[in-house]
Amino acid sequence: MLDISSLALPAFTPGWVWLVGAGPGDPGLLTLAGLHALRQADVVVYDALVDPRILDLARPEMPREYAGKRGGKPSPRQRDISARLVELARAGQRVLRLKGGDPFVFGRGGEEALALVQAGVPFRIVPGVTAGIGGLGYAGIPATHRDTNHCVTFVTGHGVTGEVPDGLDWQAIARGSPALVLYMGLKHLDAIARRLIAAGRDGDEPVAIISRATTERQFVLETTLARAASEAASSGIEPPTIIAIGPIVRLRAGLDWLGALGGRRLDPDPLGLRRAARDAG
Repeated sequence: MLDISSLALPAFTPGWVWLVGAGPGDPGLLTLAGLHALRQADVVVYDALVDPRILDLARPEMPREYAGKRGGKPSPRQRDISARLVELARAGQRVLRLKGGDPFVFGRGGEEALALVQAGVPFRIVPGVTAGIGGLGYAGIPATHRDTNHCVTFVTGHGVTGEVPDGLDWQAIARGSPALVLYMGLKHLDAIARRLIAAGRDGDEPVAIISRATTERQFVLETTLARAASEAASSGIEPPTIIAIGPIVRLRAGLDWLGALGGRRLDPDPLGLRRAARDAG
């Protein structure tokens, strides 16, 4: 077993709740602090997207409570999850709340932490690798690159009501960032794409839809903004997905390292900059 005792990681004290990000899927992306929490906790309350192999890193006898939320399926209510965390902590348990990705990036970790504050329960946040970074990385798409973008915008495509978030300024989003990363956007991709195009985005802009990112079942569909919804439907791609929009997607032709393991030949000039400079000279 990996010895992490020399890292002086914080003690997991009874009566505390640790909100821990498990990463986007691949167990190798779990942090050492997350592993430490798994080994010390008395009980874990975990989400739907947590890989079972991550749970297997915990002590075999540790109780596991499922609190997963999946779109269109019966799910625990958020207030019930928060109340359960409070109940377990007040019983003197070391409570591990294990969430996919990062607890504070579209993970409702902030809501759960505030519920703990209101109940007087001490807590710690252990960040995780969010899908908008890790999922893109496993698809060979950098979130930023100096030849394409100096900013990136993370957007939820799924509001509290289950519909496209109307509170977002889609005009500003469309104009404000060359690279967009959509979480939970597959269901409403057609409506989102139409709003972005109406706000000035090019329908031919490249899009990558990454399903089950970082797992053995990862699948990437490359398309364009105008065709994304229809091609996603015809391909049968399934959630959970992360969707990248913008010129960063073109870099996948040169950076698809997983594809290269399967024999894909990578393009050393995916943006065509060297070719353009050579032709100009």
